[in-house]
Amino acid sequence: MIRFLQSKDNRLVKALFIVIIAAASVSMVVYLIPGLAAGGTISAGTYAVVYPHWYSRIFASGQEISDQKVEQQTRQRLQQQNPQYASNPMIVNMFKQQIGQQLVQQEILLAEAEKLGISANNEDVKNFLHQGQAGQVLFPNGKFIGQDQYTSLIASRFDMSVPDFEDSVRHDIIIQRLRALVTAGTTVGEKEARDQYLKGSTKIKFQYAVISSDDIRKSINPSDSELEAFFKKNASRYSNAVPEERTIEYFAFTPNDVPGGVQQPTQQEIQAYYNTHKSEYSAPEQAKARHILIQLAAGADAKADATAKAKADDILKQLQNGGNWTELAKKNSDDPGSKDNGGELGFARRGMMVPQFDNAIFTQKIGDIKIVKTQFGYHIVQVEERNAAHTQDLNEVLPTIQATLLRQKSTASQDAYAKALTSEAIKNGIEKTAAAHHLQAVTTPPVNQQGVIPALPDGSQLISRAFGSKPSDPPQSAPTGEGFAIFQVKSVTPAHAPTFADWKSHVLDDYKNDQVPALLSQKTAELAAKAKAENDLAKAAKEVGASVKTSDLVDQRGQVPDFGSVGQVAPQLFDMAQGNISGPINAGRTGVVAKLVDKQQPSDADVAKNLDQTKDQLLDQKRQEAFQVFASNVFSEYKKKNLIRVNAKSPQGPLTGE
Repeated sequence: MIRFLQSKDNRLVKALFIVIIAAASVSMVVYLIPGLAAGGTISAGTYAVVYPHWYSRIFASGQEISDQKVEQQTRQRLQQQNPQYASNPMIVNMFKQQIGQQLVQQEILLAEAEKLGISANNEDVKNFLHQGQAGQVLFPNGKFIGQDQYTSLIASRFDMSVPDFEDSVRHDIIIQRLRALVTAGTTVGEKEARDQYLKGSTKIKFQYAVISSDDIRKSINPSDSELEAFFKKNASRYSNAVPEERTIEYFAFTPNDVPGGVQQPTQQEIQAYYNTHKSEYSAPEQAKARHILIQLAAGADAKADATAKAKADDILKQLQNGGNWTELAKKNSDDPGSKDNGGELGFARRGMMVPQFDNAIFTQKIGDIKIVKTQFGYHIVQVEERNAAHTQDLNEVLPTIQATLLRQKSTASQDAYAKALTSEAIKNGIEKTAAAHHLQAVTTPPVNQQGVIPALPDGSQLISRAFGSKPSDPPQSAPTGEGFAIFQVKSVTPAHAPTFADWKSHVLDDYKNDQVPALLSQKTAELAAKAKAENDLAKAAKEVGASVKTSDLVDQRGQVPDFGSVGQVAPQLFDMAQGNISGPINAGRTGVVAKLVDKQQPSDADVAKNLDQTKDQLLDQKRQEAFQVFASNVFSEYKKKNLIRVNAKSPQGPLTGE
């Protein structure tokens, strides 16, 4: 499906998903907090409890957040944003941590809102769902899509009931009202907005001389005696440089080694799975269409609009008179995603396209050719086919169900075989158990925690578990990506200091790493001094062996090779006069000196034209910052007063500010 016809970030998701965890208000502060309260003893199945008042703990009347809710919203977030990671345990756990903490923070904000008398009722929820993109989805042309479709939509998109969904909407409204109250006194003056616009809209072009840290590194050639002295001086740095290593004995099996193989699913099992998961096989109403786009720039004047419309009318007449769709699309369409395919868009569900186009393909008579105007221009549209919403029958989804059941059976048989072999290895040892089942026992060379076991498709979980075990522990199992390994730690070599001879190459790298920043800074300062003294950057660069380049005309967001983001690395360049030479600039891996060769500032008319928009943007930014401060202070108070209890067994992890 072509991207620009689809609503950005999916209209339904953009309009509704944000309310699931009040992300608009909460996520902006989630990383500012250094960690939640320590875990406590709370009931199984509960992720955390938030106590609105000190006495809430005495009466056990806190707001509970269930593990089920964290799991549910983790699934939702992964499905909407990162479905490719849904089977990655590490990523799933990371999402659980983030979402669990967001839910805790949401409850704190809701508790504060209640103390301030802020609330939202059913009428508020109803009004919210009538507005904006949510209204376009749920009330197209002002008419409700119907309770059944609404219920199905929320269940399929969010795995939620309608009451739970509307609760989430109400919570978001409350937090937005809290934000409005907290930030009501925030203002932006005209001068502040003017300065902000000038700062963001000024463009510069500069010549710059670059000294590379790689070149500096190559010039550092210490003797062996200097390196050995560095090694001895930094003995504490190398005291545990050689990481802990473990020797592991194991044998592995693949699905092909499981006795009896994997049984094919029976017809009864297939039917039972289909009956249980029938709700997953509902196919929504879909329409298949093709189009030819005559693009029209946003804000185009009447003349450009008339020209685009006339071209669309001409193409429509050609098609109605038997013109070839494929040829006309290739020749005229401004949609690069479909023009070479005759404008074919394939099947689309309701709500996937922008509103005008979406309405056309679901109401236009099949076979008719009409012109539709959207924000992208004029589309000559023909609906080729429509499929009514229906539940797919068993035959349609049979291959999918068979593959799922076969995978489940394979996993179950491997798990059972791994448990049986582990029990046998505990009793008879690794070698005897492997031999009894015609498998090969292997002893690895010493391996560190970041090491690999070449003979296994994926030895990461085996190594991870081995580093949580001792040689005295009994054999255990770990998945390998293609089956399981039964293993036992044989020996442990603690982390220790290397000899200089063994670690010489590492010492050389460390020596250079320590020397480079100071030398780079020194050489860049010399370049700047020469360039200013001679008022000739190119000449000074040649004298010190630096390369000279010239940037494009860039604003503060501009990226320049060997320099980076201009606004972040050297915002002072925007304050310089044309022809001036800068001081030394630290650009990370390079040292830079720049000469301003061009500077373009917006006119007074441009400033006046954009002043209101800039003021609104700056006001929103300042309000967001003010709410962050408020929320951060509130969270700190709750933690200080021990009003948050997180289940010690829940995935939490500290919030690091990354």
